[in-house]
Amino acid sequence: MNIFVLKLILAPIIIGSASLAGRRWGPAVSGWIVGMPLTSGPVIFFVALSHSAAFAANAALGVLSGGLSLVAYALTYSWLATKFRWQISITGSLLVFATSTTILQNFTFPLLPVFFMVAAVIVLGLRFMPNDTVVKESETKPGKWDIPIRILIGTSFILLLTGVAPLIGSRLTGLLTTIPLYVTILAIFAHRHQGPAAAAHVLRGLLYGMFAFTGFFIVLSLLIEKTSLAVSFGAAVLTALVIQGSSLYILNLLHRK
Repeated sequence: MNIFVLKLILAPIIIGSASLAGRRWGPAVSGWIVGMPLTSGPVIFFVALSHSAAFAANAALGVLSGGLSLVAYALTYSWLATKFRWQISITGSLLVFATSTTILQNFTFPLLPVFFMVAAVIVLGLRFMPNDTVVKESETKPGKWDIPIRILIGTSFILLLTGVAPLIGSRLTGLLTTIPLYVTILAIFAHRHQGPAAAAHVLRGLLYGMFAFTGFFIVLSLLIEKTSLAVSFGAAVLTALVIQGSSLYILNLLHRK
């Protein structure tokens, strides 16, 4: 129930703030924000409170492994969007995410190999993202219900996910925590209002944000069974903030070019 309430509260805050940030600084920043472990981190924290440290560590490993599915999702949506409308793009990308998650559920990799694998895949994902010019938002102004609808859709997805969560184990809990709820909403609305290039910018921002996500979970996984929750989560949060600051600097440099 704590996880349910947490997600229910965080959903409007995250989607709303990311949407407003996207209007202010562009779609890439929206994706960058939701790439952070804003929900997956708290979910693992509550799992650690409710279960053993070993259970939480296994769930954290599942979250980290789920980063592979996220990169596959981002690339699929971005390239489908260059030729198709958002309905086909989202259907194809979510199918790829689901397929990848199903495969990962059947394989367990050691922590450090998974970490390096996810980091390498993020770099490759950024390398192979499509490039194009984003249409200025003033040319396709969204309506006043734009952000409330995003919040409603995102919260509904979270209610559904939380409802089925008790039926699954620690690894699948971790893998499903990476379901791209927020970034899907942001990408669809960017795609509809500003075109496929804007959606790709959202997803590129997601990939840059995932460096902090990866750093958070490698530190957490290394420490959670050896130290207190305060120390392990504190070190993980500090690592994520340092990495996120660096990735934002890079995004700003790319935006100026």
